[in-house]
Amino acid sequence: MRPTRNTWFVNALRTVAPPLGASCGALALMVAYTATGAAGDPPPRITVVDAHIVAVSAGSGSTAAYFEIRNTGPSKDTLLYADSPDLGVSLLRRTVRRTGTGRTEPVWAVDVPAGGTVRMAPGGLGVVILDPPVLKAGQKVPYLLWFRQSGKVAVRATVTAGVR
Repeated sequence: MRPTRNTWFVNALRTVAPPLGASCGALALMVAYTATGAAGDPPPRITVVDAHIVAVSAGSGSTAAYFEIRNTGPSKDTLLYADSPDLGVSLLRRTVRRTGTGRTEPVWAVDVPAGGTVRMAPGGLGVVILDPPVLKAGQKVPYLLWFRQSGKVAVRATVTAGVR
């Protein structure tokens, strides 16, 4: 007696079902494991403290913002850019000293090492704010720092009377 098409299909399904089921189960477990964040490198843990902006009066062409970025996590992260919805264009800059003069150069990214801190300060790394509005000491301004791994970190920067 010759097997029917239906019998052939059932036999093929019985042969393929166990490895196919095992593969689907393994894939589901891998997806669940990855979704918990346990797969790969542990994530960085970024906090931003001492956020301040130098006060400016009307007609100032630019000012600066400074932040202290702490990474208490076991993996490095990278600051990609910083901006504020309330201010003008913001650029990461670093002051470079050459032959007694200082000039600023753009910075495209800033690595924040695992377990480390990056301190922005006058004469070094900072955020230049172009064409800012009038800013008065004591004012609080929202600022967003964007990281490769941690994404957006929102802070409130305090406007200070002078460079510190």
